[in-house]
Amino acid sequence: MQQRSIANEVSVVGIGLHSGEPITMVLKPANEDMGILFVRSDKGISIPLSPENVVDTRMATVIGKNGVIVSTIEHLLSAVSAFGIDNLEVHVDGEELPVLDGSSASFVMLLQEAGVQEQNARKKIMVLKKPVEVRDGDKFVTLRPSKKHQIIFEIKFNHPVIRAQKMSYTFSTKSYIKEIARARTFGFLKDLHMLQSMGKAKGASLDNTIGLDEKRVLNSEGLRFSDEFVRHKILDAIGDMALLGMPFFGTYESFAGSHHLNFKLTQAVLADKEAYEVVEVGSEAVKEMEFAFA
Repeated sequence: MQQRSIANEVSVVGIGLHSGEPITMVLKPANEDMGILFVRSDKGISIPLSPENVVDTRMATVIGKNGVIVSTIEHLLSAVSAFGIDNLEVHVDGEELPVLDGSSASFVMLLQEAGVQEQNARKKIMVLKKPVEVRDGDKFVTLRPSKKHQIIFEIKFNHPVIRAQKMSYTFSTKSYIKEIARARTFGFLKDLHMLQSMGKAKGASLDNTIGLDEKRVLNSEGLRFSDEFVRHKILDAIGDMALLGMPFFGTYESFAGSHHLNFKLTQAVLADKEAYEVVEVGSEAVKEMEFAFA
């Protein structure tokens, strides 16, 4: 299996979830072995996707360089990962990617419009050789060796709509589009004023967020899935794990994981050379990854 980029340039305009500002995003094909590159077209600054360029993980995954940032990258990266795209340029004219409907469904449609282009170089996969875990009290994220590419996520909220939710998801492009991509980000009305006083969530609305008061969902259309909350956490985790620089083969598991813990996990894995090996797709070790990206 070969590395992939997109076949054609595509663009979209939307507002930033936290900035509330209009943003134009343009996706462009990139050369083999280039990886994912974010370009602030208004500043002339390019920021490669890498844990060393992460500058904030409090409300979203944010990368930066020389004081220039690109925020809320995880939803796009989730869709990019689902399509097995290795090399891509992401051009934006502001500090944040557009939130669109709060899921990755619009990014999926954008990538389908662009088309996927196979390249000459072979695709590389990170195969986990031993477990790596990051904990914060009872919260944890872990990557461990497995015979399948799987994500297991559990959340627990003291809210009557959410409560405890757990999902075991086996990764593939088709299952991502059907089961994960449409799951939206969510937030609590009681937190909105505090977040806005911090300069966050200025673009949040019921058009791009599942809103919750003390007892119910505020969106008139309701939920897209009964467990949409844990599905969105899986969506975020797939996007955050793109910081590894290549797809991983193994099981990711989390209880109450976050952008920050995911970032720390990518750092911990990459720092331990005995935790993984890099193989080319086509080897027996990762044969099922070819089916996942089919």
